[in-house]
Amino acid sequence: QGRLVESGGGSVQAGGSLTLSCDGSEYTHTYACMAWFRQAPGKQREGLAGIDFSGGTPNYADSVKGRFTISRDGGQNTMYLQLNSLQPEDTAMYYCVADTWRRCGSTWWANEYNFVNWGQGTQVTVSS
Repeated sequence: QGRLVESGGGSVQAGGSLTLSCDGSEYTHTYACMAWFRQAPGKQREGLAGIDFSGGTPNYADSVKGRFTISRDGGQNTMYLQLNSLQPEDTAMYYCVADTWRRCGSTWWANEYNFVNWGQGTQVTVSS
């Protein structure tokens, strides 16, 4: 499996927006499932959204549904996460994950233990 490289994190005020990117182009085939997780200090990792290789209907955690939007360059290994209406509780390290053969499914993508391929993370800090 190839490297996953996240970018786009930063510091914003509450109500602001950011767009995170995940570059998985090092892998020469198409990842079956790509997803975003985050981890805040002292908290468990949380699955945010997952999207299949087809870029079809994605799945979201309830905590971000309606505020975050996941997308993927149609069948490519570049993935994005649009973060809107950010709140201080969204402050965390955001990670990109991918699986080479298993599709995301409705809930499979949200289990961190299903993924062995993780990026290094990009920090998002939201101030009030």
